[in-house]
Order: sequence, then structure tokens, then C-alpha cells
Amino acid sequence: MLTALFMMVMAVVMTMFVFVVARPPSQRAFARRLSSVRGRHNVSGEPVVNEQVRKLLASRAAKVQREQTFLTRFLPDPIDIQRQIDAAGKKWAVRNYFIGSGVTAVVPFIGLIVAGLPIWMALIFGVGSGLALPRLFLNMLATRRLDRFVQRFPDAIELLVRGLRAGLPIAETMGAVASEIDGPVGSEFQAVSDRMKIGRTLEGALQETANRLGTAEFQFFVITLAIQRETGGNLAETLSNLSEVLRKRMQMKLKISAMSSESKASAYIIGVLPFIVFGLISFISPDYMASFFKDQRLMIAGIGGMIWMAIGAYIMRQMINFEI
Repeated sequence: MLTALFMMVMAVVMTMFVFVVARPPSQRAFARRLSSVRGRHNVSGEPVVNEQVRKLLASRAAKVQREQTFLTRFLPDPIDIQRQIDAAGKKWAVRNYFIGSGVTAVVPFIGLIVAGLPIWMALIFGVGSGLALPRLFLNMLATRRLDRFVQRFPDAIELLVRGLRAGLPIAETMGAVASEIDGPVGSEFQAVSDRMKIGRTLEGALQETANRLGTAEFQFFVITLAIQRETGGNLAETLSNLSEVLRKRMQMKLKISAMSSESKASAYIIGVLPFIVFGLISFISPDYMASFFKDQRLMIAGIGGMIWMAIGAYIMRQMINFEI
């Protein structure tokens, strides 16, 4: 009876949490984002450019539509997985991701059963590991590569500016960037140059890369080129201003990271402290803490505490997650 009541309470809490952090409908989110871009670029009086911006942000609207359901937030989406693999710069197949997820789920499940834990607890940990760990690993690889891309991207734009001022066309300057700058920036610009060589338009090649990377910096670059192609003007001067804006944006990110470092340290300490105390007490009195692995009521209480900690860590993460 106590177990059933506890599970009902946890189900109600998780349902409330889902409604609290649920994202707005896709159309409202897209409209708000489009309105922000209109005000940022002052294109309210330019219908041609306005339509171009709407076209460039269509991919983000499609992404929001895929994320508006509850299941798509936790279940792996092959399209999103492929995008993350491409953003990480890997040549893996999507089926390999699912194979790795299956292995990551089966190994903890069998290990916990062998250790003597109940099947339902082993199943929970196995399914959670299979869904979370591969995605976290892939997100870590993609984030690390995108951070390297963002750091070198202003240098690539400045190299484009120098090439344009020297009289080279935009296609040749992108090829020069691909050969002069190593790392993710060079590989992405090389991909854009290769697509243009086989007949793709500059706008289409850049937008494909922007959809794969999903970074605001490269999206700004695509929007800047699209607006310049529609309205005309000095492209070198426009890109030079964009490079300065991106550098100031990077400085602002570093400043925010430094100002929020104290909160991050506090969150890490608060999150790790219960496990440290549990380990120390287990070392001092193993018999006393062994009840957590024998009594199902204590197991349920422990799982509930970990879920509560996860919710608190997520909320603290959102409090220091600023969009620039």
C-alpha cells in the first residue's frame, strides 16, 4: 500500500514537472523567434528580406514541431540523432547508435541482476542508461566540436573579408578558408565549397550546413549573406561588422560563464555531497547502509530522492542558461 501510494505521488510530481517545463507550441515559438529576428535586423519594412529570413528559419520551426510531444523528448529520434552525429563530425550510421544504446541498456541490467537487485530496479536503471548515456556522450562530442567551431569562426570571416577586398569571388574565398583554417571550420567550409562545385547555390549550401550545425553564429552568417544578396551593399564591410559582433558575443558568453561559475560550483557540490556521504557511511558501517539494497521501501525512497535531485539540477541549469 505504501509503495503504491509513493509511486502515485511520484507520478503526479513528474506530470507537474513536465507541464512546468513544457515548451510552447511550435507556431507560437516560431512566431516569437521570427519577431525577434525582425526587430534585430530591422526588416519590418522590407518584405523581400522578411521572406528570406522566414525561409532561413523554417528548419528551426520544423525542429520545434518535432519536439512538441512528450515522447520525442526522451525517445531517440533518428533525424535528430543523424544531425547530432553530423554536428559531432563523425561518420557513424544511425543503426550503430541504436546498437550502442542496446548494449548500454543490457549491460547494467544484467550486472544489477547478478548483484542481487530486484528485476524492476535493474530494468529502470537499464532503460535509463540506454536512453540517456549514448545521447549524453553524443551531445558532448557535438558540443565540443561546435565550441571549437565558434572559437575559430570569426577568424574565418576575417579571412573571407580579406579575400573579398582583394577582389576574389565568394566561392574562391571559401575554398581559401577551407585550406587555411584547420579543424571544424575548415572542414565545414570545404563541404560548402564542394557542394557549390557540383551545382548547389551558395544559399542552399550554406543553409544545409547551418541546419546541420544548429549554431546561432553560423545562422547569423547565412542571414547576413542572404540579406546582402537581396539588398546589395559592401559585402566585405558587412562581414567585417559581423565578425566584430561575433567576437563581442563570445566575450559576453565568457563573462556570463565567469559570473555563473560560483552557482555552478555550488550545484556540483550539492549534487555530489549525498553520494559522498553515502559512500563514507557505507565504508564506516557497511551493515547499516546495506538495507538500501535489500529493503524495497528504501530503494523506492532512494530512487525518488535521485529524481528529486535531477529535477533540482535541471532547474538550476536553466536558471544559469542565458540566451545571447
